[in-house]
Amino acid sequence: MSDDDVEGLFALAPKLAQLGSALNSGWLHERATQLAEVSLERPALQVLGVLQSAGEPRRIGEIAAEMRVEGPHVTRHVQRLERKGLVERVVDPQDRRARLIGLTPQGAELSTRYRAVVFSWLSQAFASWPEQDQRDLVRLGSRMVDDFLSFLEQERAHGPEASAAAPAAEAPGRTARQGGVDRPDRAGVA
Repeated sequence: MSDDDVEGLFALAPKLAQLGSALNSGWLHERATQLAEVSLERPALQVLGVLQSAGEPRRIGEIAAEMRVEGPHVTRHVQRLERKGLVERVVDPQDRRARLIGLTPQGAELSTRYRAVVFSWLSQAFASWPEQDQRDLVRLGSRMVDDFLSFLEQERAHGPEASAAAPAAEAPGRTARQGGVDRPDRAGVA
């Protein structure tokens, strides 16, 4: 990746942060739930959304992985959703001792109403974009998120030692920048 490409990504980062803040704002959630006539916390709606996107029941761990949270967090929300009749536990056909979490018809209908509000906002926001640009955004945006999350998972799994060693290991003999000063890469030097 060239220095210009890296600078372009750095220029995009604040914009992505702004988008993330907007999507996670309390106002957006409150307005969407109001318009959809839904009274659930954001994580509970995320659980319903994960199940609806999957199209079939899922294990708690799978839901948690999709939401990028720990299992106990999902378990609490699933229990609340179950009490409200929005999800139900079903037998796992692969392992009859295990239970999966599935949407009830009421949960699917509620999730559909909420998502319809958010999707209508997206449609309105990008209505002036040519269809090809919209398709490119979906394709490249999905790829960007998937690749970056995969990279972060690898970094997390290998720990800080791998991060520190990665640039030197990938580009032996190149000049590296440290503190704004070029320095010879010392990979492989004892």
